Amino acid sequence: MPSIAQNINQIEQQLPQTTKLIAVTKTKPVMVLQETYDAGFRRFGENKVQEMTEKYNLLPKDVEWHMIGHLQSNKVKYMAPYVSMVHSVDSFKLLQEINKEAKKNDRVIPCLLQIFIAQEETKFGLSEQEAVEILTSPELSSLTNITIAGLMGMASNTENQEQITVEFKNLKTLFESFKQYNSSNVEMKELSMGMSGDYIIAAQEGSTLIRVGSAIFGSR
Repeated sequence: MPSIAQNINQIEQQLPQTTKLIAVTKTKPVMVLQETYDAGFRRFGENKVQEMTEKYNLLPKDVEWHMIGHLQSNKVKYMAPYVSMVHSVDSFKLLQEINKEAKKNDRVIPCLLQIFIAQEETKFGLSEQEAVEILTSPELSSLTNITIAGLMGMASNTENQEQITVEFKNLKTLFESFKQYNSSNVEMKELSMGMSGDYIIAAQEGSTLIRVGSAIFGSR
């Protein structure tokens, strides 16, 4: 069986230089994360704040921690001291909370707006209209301890590659159109899309961050 290091290397060789890999480490024990770290890899993605914080406390401090799961406002304070990026912002209220906790920690936290692009009801995210309302909100400029660094989306869980391609294309188009809103704390530069089953399509469609778990660590 290939090692974690071999899997990471194989995935990275398939990616354009503009696309970075995030290893999705949810449910994986610290021992496995340490092995990944020892292989020279530093970008980890977690779905739950509590699990991420426990692992943060046990691992070297140069790990980049990406919060990729649905985020509740009352959990923000636990990750504000260390999180590198929040991929899953789906309300202005949540942005305000991240800003408040980032300020307490004297940090600026990069955030991505999660856009709903799938054909299924189970996924979280903003509509295009809701995202525009956030980006054009007069209050946004006062949130000086966050930046909106781009967008995130999850394609439908389907075998239909054409549908996945269309969903990623639509998100990329939105991402490009949202560059008109760039300001002191908005800079559309990261597009987080693609997971183990569809990261090659995502990379082809312009993703700058892919979130891969099972293709690195094997199926759970």
